[in-house]
Amino acid sequence: MWRPTAGSLRLLALLGVLGNVVIVVSGGAVRVTKSGLGCPDWPRCSGDSLVPTHDPEHHWLNMSIEFGNRLITFVVLGVGVLVFVAALRLRPRRKDLVRWALAQPMSVVAQAVIGGIVVLTKLHPAAVSLHFLVSPALLVFCVALWVRAGEGDAPPRPLAGPWTRRLAAALLVSCAAVLVAGTVVTGTGPHAGDAESRRYGFDITDVARVHGELAWVTIGLTLVMILVLHRTGAPAAARRRAHELAGIIAVQGAIGYVQYALGVPEGLVLLHMLGAVLMWITAFRLFFALRDRGPVPVAAPVAEPAQAQAPQPA
Repeated sequence: MWRPTAGSLRLLALLGVLGNVVIVVSGGAVRVTKSGLGCPDWPRCSGDSLVPTHDPEHHWLNMSIEFGNRLITFVVLGVGVLVFVAALRLRPRRKDLVRWALAQPMSVVAQAVIGGIVVLTKLHPAAVSLHFLVSPALLVFCVALWVRAGEGDAPPRPLAGPWTRRLAAALLVSCAAVLVAGTVVTGTGPHAGDAESRRYGFDITDVARVHGELAWVTIGLTLVMILVLHRTGAPAAARRRAHELAGIIAVQGAIGYVQYALGVPEGLVLLHMLGAVLMWITAFRLFFALRDRGPVPVAAPVAEPAQAQAPQPA
């Protein structure tokens, strides 16, 4: 962190990506175990205590699960701070990397505030949906920094035609729509995070159908993208990302239909949430794989302050 290279900065950025994936899954665990109000206060857990204590109205396991999710937020924030310091210390300094890195701790703070609103509103579904969607938004910064730290600062050189790049952008929009629709399905279904929490007043069959139709649109766009990339001789990295995206979406769709048929069991919900963020990450990696920005700049050593030399004896 203090004497970073492009490689070490990229490693820290990857840790930021992984941290946000973990926090999505841990947030899902809070919901499916009905631990959303395990810590009924914010920023304290309950009463005057920052950590879980005995509470006759809340089981110790629910309190521990909710508090554990809060702790992961601090871990992700710590990684974000390390990333920002490393981006500042990198030589030559790359301003766009500093901006991407700064967005990470700022976004985690915003997520913590929204998490407090979720608790104070007693898990209102709109607040819970927003709380989830902050993580994919934060992953945009993390993935962008991860990719940019491994390439240069030359003007972007397209590796595919404009129609292909627009198709990749459409894929991102489609994936975002699937994520948003998924939060509505969850906010309508049985996993509210607490038995007494409010739900959306939609029909679960209708919202699940909309979610599934958007997923089919995303599958169609991905298959078209694979065909176009192969027919136009696109770089191997782009074709590989497209194949990965198709595989993730296929598995994700299978999990979605199985969990719907089985009444949304908890374990499959967590796998479905994991698949959602992996789909999002892969779609962005595909988007970035369609341009080149040259080699990584040669790192310069970080200058250390000169130390005063002791006078030599006569």
